[in-house]
Amino acid sequence: MGHATATFNGKIIAETDTYEFVEGNVYFPPSSVDNSVFTPSTNTTFCPWKGTASYLDVSVGEQQAKDAAWFYPETITDRAAGLKNHDANYLAKGRPCPESSKHDKF
Repeated sequence: MGHATATFNGKIIAETDTYEFVEGNVYFPPSSVDNSVFTPSTNTTFCPWKGTASYLDVSVGEQQAKDAAWFYPETITDRAAGLKNHDANYLAKGRPCPESSKHDKF
């Protein structure tokens, strides 16, 4: 599986050797995420096989990124059960960030 990290503004905000990799996204287990840098966002989206995603804003130092991470507090199919409460984000190593974002790019 390999090692996965997510950084923002030079700080490691998630790091693990065990994660879920789905649709090009690394889903970090809750124990591998630095929750001190995340605050809840009001944004949500819906996936027909995963459920409703809740978003998180990331803040490190003076830099902030809105809706940079998401997770599924509840999943709606057995196929998505392993993703429950795992954080995915645009900051994971190997995943390009949207060009319009303020996120660190790899």
